[in-house]
Amino acid sequence: MADLFNDDPPQSAAPAEPREGAPLADKLRPRALDEVVGQAHLTGPEGAIGRMVAAGRLSSMVLWGPPGTGKTSIARLLADSVGMRYEAISAVFSGVADLKKAFAAADKAAEAGQRTLLFVDEIHRFNRAQQDGFLPFVERGTVTLVGATTENPSFELNAALLSRAQVLILHRLDAEALGELLDKAEALEGPLPLTGEARAALIASADGDGRFLLNQAETLYAAKIEQPLGPGELGQFLQHRVAVYDKDREGHYNLISALHKAVRGSDPQASLYYLARMLVAGEEPLFLARRLIRMAVEDIGLADPQALPQCVAAKDAYEFLGSPEGELALVQACLYLATAPKSNAGYKAQKAAFRSAKETGSLMPPMNIVNAPTKLMKDVGYGKGYTYDHDANEGFSGDDYWPAEMEPQTYYRPVGRGFEREIAKRLEYWDRLRRERA
Repeated sequence: MADLFNDDPPQSAAPAEPREGAPLADKLRPRALDEVVGQAHLTGPEGAIGRMVAAGRLSSMVLWGPPGTGKTSIARLLADSVGMRYEAISAVFSGVADLKKAFAAADKAAEAGQRTLLFVDEIHRFNRAQQDGFLPFVERGTVTLVGATTENPSFELNAALLSRAQVLILHRLDAEALGELLDKAEALEGPLPLTGEARAALIASADGDGRFLLNQAETLYAAKIEQPLGPGELGQFLQHRVAVYDKDREGHYNLISALHKAVRGSDPQASLYYLARMLVAGEEPLFLARRLIRMAVEDIGLADPQALPQCVAAKDAYEFLGSPEGELALVQACLYLATAPKSNAGYKAQKAAFRSAKETGSLMPPMNIVNAPTKLMKDVGYGKGYTYDHDANEGFSGDDYWPAEMEPQTYYRPVGRGFEREIAKRLEYWDRLRRERA
């Protein structure tokens, strides 16, 4: 790390001319902000970065986006755009001692009238105490901090640091931006040995990651293939990309949220897609089984009383069969839920009843329905006047079961879909009998 903290400020942060034999991604590294592809919403004249550069003054920022979207390139170009000294560290390889050296070098540069842009790659990997160490240097302007992260800053960076830095979101590179990168590669290295369909497949396989795309293109160039490859041949030749997915972080919650909402929205095709996304990426199948059970009781309930048994059976089937055979049971349960009639009446009833229970405290039930296990309790009226419903006309007594201090409440309101239509008819019937016998 010694050269990283050289006391002599670098003259420019712009990338040096790529060395002979440099990787293709390095050869195509942008030389100016307007060459960064796919992020014009930030780097363009009306973007946050474009406006700061035009004003000649940067504020601290966190660049948040997926891998291979240009975070490092933007940081390298920012300092040169406004004439700042550039210093870079990676949270993967650096510790407190490295930070102290960086801040000391920035202090020395400040004495000479030179502002420092400190780029911290993978900033989320610094712990909370290390993140706190940035605060005094950012506050007094010793450094302008530019952090880069693939993780949601809301979860990974402390509030004090976030309050002093703008969070700028980089977009996943779309097919047009990735195609532009391939155009640049072909202008430099010549046409790729691909059919049009295979070129589109290569772009799709990158999953928004420009660095991955260029690495794959470099592999194709190095192979010196003479005949253009089709999509099938390309798939056999190149490595398969593993989906970007972190089971403990945002990708996990984004996809389970999408699955739940697709099921709730009665879209079996989208539901199956998100279920597949999670299983293919390595999600724990029993986690998905638990969430399917939750969907059954939250979003379907008594509109289809078989939804819950279907999901419990799918969980049991998966535990019995294991992967991959048992995953079909999860697929079946998912499709059942997505195509079932929907009702959140039970979910709403639970919330309303719990709220009412908290508000009313320890009100005594009416004496006729409380238990009377002892003679004394019977003597003072416990259980007196209770009507056994099975002995009543039509098996319904119509008694009042509410505490004397409380008006009868309506928590559960069945919807007019699925089996709850029948439940609504029963409730209406019992309400009519109750009114007639009042």
